[in-house]
This record gives sequence, structure tokens and C-alpha cells, in this order.
Amino acid sequence: MPVVLVGTLDTKGAELHFVRDLLAAGGADVLVVDAGTQPHGYAFDVPADAVFRAAGTTLDAVRQANDRGRAVTLAAHGAAKVVADLHAEGKVAGVLGLGGSAGTTIASAAMRALPYGVPKVLVSTMASGQVRPFVGVRDLFLLYSVVDLAGLNRVSRVVLTRAAQAMLGMVLPTVAMPPIDDGRPLVTATMFGVTTPCVQACRQALETAGNEVLVFHATGSGGETMEAMIRDGLVRGVLDLTTTELADELVGGVLTAGPDRLTAASLRGVPQVVSLGALDMVNFGPPTTVPDKFRGRVFYQHNPNVTLMRTTPDEMDQLGKEIAHKASASRGPVAVLVPRRGVSALDAEGQPFWWPEADRALFDSLRLWLAPNVKLVELDLHINDPAFAAAAVATLGELMGQR
Repeated sequence: MPVVLVGTLDTKGAELHFVRDLLAAGGADVLVVDAGTQPHGYAFDVPADAVFRAAGTTLDAVRQANDRGRAVTLAAHGAAKVVADLHAEGKVAGVLGLGGSAGTTIASAAMRALPYGVPKVLVSTMASGQVRPFVGVRDLFLLYSVVDLAGLNRVSRVVLTRAAQAMLGMVLPTVAMPPIDDGRPLVTATMFGVTTPCVQACRQALETAGNEVLVFHATGSGGETMEAMIRDGLVRGVLDLTTTELADELVGGVLTAGPDRLTAASLRGVPQVVSLGALDMVNFGPPTTVPDKFRGRVFYQHNPNVTLMRTTPDEMDQLGKEIAHKASASRGPVAVLVPRRGVSALDAEGQPFWWPEADRALFDSLRLWLAPNVKLVELDLHINDPAFAAAAVATLGELMGQR
């Protein structure tokens, strides 16, 4: 199977051909997909017109429109469709792309269209900045280009060579890849630093019971990735104990996973246990990044780069309603576990975020809005108490039909 090389040959032809030759010299077959819009003299295997036809238009139409932003968007859609089709035909060993903001947008779209495990290497001028739009929820390897990709020089040659070597190492491995699926049921869990004791105890118990557990850090991208994996049909059970990303989405924190958080398991009917981990907090960066509208709120400086803000009773009430509505819409078995003595390490008696009235608003809202089909388990425990972890594991085992 070939390595698929994706880029705009009209602007990055020399760089793409440099990488193509390195891959070929290393023993890989290479298939070049052109996503550019202007004429050039470089060789390719998939022409630009095929890319734009895959996006529902033609190269001529794109040229006539003369709208660069629209052209990049269409090229990204088309490249994703072309590469996904090639993968479905068994013709993709890995994907390598390079470029500036446009080339990164196009190549990363193609990479995000592929499943986990397919090697994805992207050399980008954007790799030292905000990369979440490019990486999304896929296992994408980003390499910062250091200099702009505007010709070959002593720096770009080194960086591009390393990218080619990385791809060759992945598609022509000297160490065999271990089996991805060993037959154990796959369970996902969510964790934050302030819920670590609970989730670690759950993971150990679930693995002892014969499950494989994937723990996702509830930092926005972590929740998004878990939701995507559930949507892909890979997951047998969900232990969503740390739903803190919902608070960031509601209040305006930096670790939101978007409005679709806590929906994939419900839509697919996957058994799930949901709890309220770290809903007592909203995340911001350094103190100077906290919006002025939140002056007067309760804060905790987690570290120099992370400022936590306590959620209010009104916000907790809204979060309870949202969780109740999403859980109640589940097509599969679902239980909500309530730790009445606190939802995080900071939400305990004597700790900075201990606010019983706020927690009570959350608990009352859940009781009010949950549908009868949802199992509500209220425990006079803190979320990090060992007994709470044991109850969570036992409940999930029951929902999954395990002893």
C-alpha cells in the first residue's frame, strides 16, 4: 500500500517532491494527491480536478470564482473524500502532508477522515500555535516546520527529511505492531486531576474484571475524542464520572468539549454510568485571562497556567438539568451516580470549593428532571471515596450484563 502525500503542488511542489523522493528511496510506494488550484509542472497521481469533483464542484469553477478561502474549504472536503475512498479500497498505508495554514487545513482534513492507527504525519507552519482545529480527535503527528515552507533550504530539508523518516518508520516498521483488539470489552472513562483517585480505582477494578479501559483527560479535546470513539461503535460501556467539560461549555471556560458532550452513548444505546465529577469548576488560563465579568467570583490557582472558578448554585442547577435531559434521552441503560459529600478534591469540607448550597442545587435539579428510565443512585460519599468507585464499577457491570 502506498503512502498518500497530500498538498498543493502549485505552491509547495518542490517540497512535496522532495518528500516523495525520500519516501521512495526509503522503500515506500507513494501516491501524490494534488489539492492546488493553479497550473504547475509537478507530477501527481490524483489531479486537483478529482479532488474538487469529490467536493461537488470542478477545478474550472473554483478558478473562475477566484475565492481563496472557498477554494481551501472545498479542497479540504475533497481531499478528505478522496483519501477516505482510497483507504476503503485498501490503498493507504499512511498519509503525509505539509503546508502553511491552507495546506494544513487541507491535509489535516484528509487525516481526520481516517480511523485511529493509520499513520498521519503533518509538517506545518501552524504546529507551534493553536492546533486543535487541525488535530481534532485523531492520532495526528504534527511537526513544526520552523521556517515557512517557501523553498528548500538547510532548515526545511532537515525538517522534511525527519518527517519522511518518521513516516517510513511507521509504514515499514522493524517492530511488529501489537494486536489492537485483544477481545476484551472496551470501556471508556473520564478523569480530571481532582477525580483521579476515583477513576484510578475504577480502572483497576474494571481491568481485573476483564475489561480494557481507556481513560480520557476531560480537557475538552479528551471529551470530544471519547465521544467520537463511542460514535465509531468501538465502546461497550462508558464510565463518564468526570463531566466537568459541561461546566466550561455552559459558563465560557477554555476546556469545553462542545454542545454534543454526553450524547454519543445515549444515541448509540451504549450502557453508561454518569456522575458529576469536577462540575464545581470552570477552567481558565493564567489569572490575567479570566474575563472581567467574573470579578468577585471564587477562584483557585491550580498552577501558573490554570485558574479554576467555582460554579454557582444557578449554574449547578442548569448543569443538573442538562445532564438529566441528555441521560433521559438514552437509547440504552443509564445510571446517574450522585456523590453527596462533594464532586471533586476541591469540593470537600474545608477545601476551597466546598459550597453545599451549590451542590444541593445540582442534586435537586437532577431529581427534578431525570426521567423514570434513568437509574438515580445517591450516595452519602465523596466522589473520591473508595466506596463510591466500587459502586460506580458495580453499577456499570450491572448495566453491561456483567457480574
